Amino acid sequence: MPQYEKAMHPEDLTRLFVARSNAGDADGVAALYEEDAVMAYPPGDRTVGREAIRALWEKVLANNPRFEPERPLPTLISGDIALTSTPPRDGAGARAQVVRRQPDGSWLRLLDQPEFVVPTR
Repeated sequence: MPQYEKAMHPEDLTRLFVARSNAGDADGVAALYEEDAVMAYPPGDRTVGREAIRALWEKVLANNPRFEPERPLPTLISGDIALTSTPPRDGAGARAQVVRRQPDGSWLRLLDQPEFVVPTR
């Protein structure tokens, strides 16, 4: 795998995700995840492991989607674990990730909830 810029702050992961996705770089997106990461996608299912996440993003990015940066909500950090999140532009839910500090000080995604819809009453 090529050398990629590392996320030295939890919030860097979202910026790097957007840049790599818009470049069509499934390997680069997968490099943002721990080896055994779990992603709650496709809806109602989950994708487990960096290689499975890479394969999923390869399919998604084949359609050339365009991602826009979203302003992150405040990050919650406890030791080497952090919770990052962003509100989607349409206001219909949220995206949240549990990330973990690596031995080199960088951060990777451990759990990824790309979007969940907040029920309306």
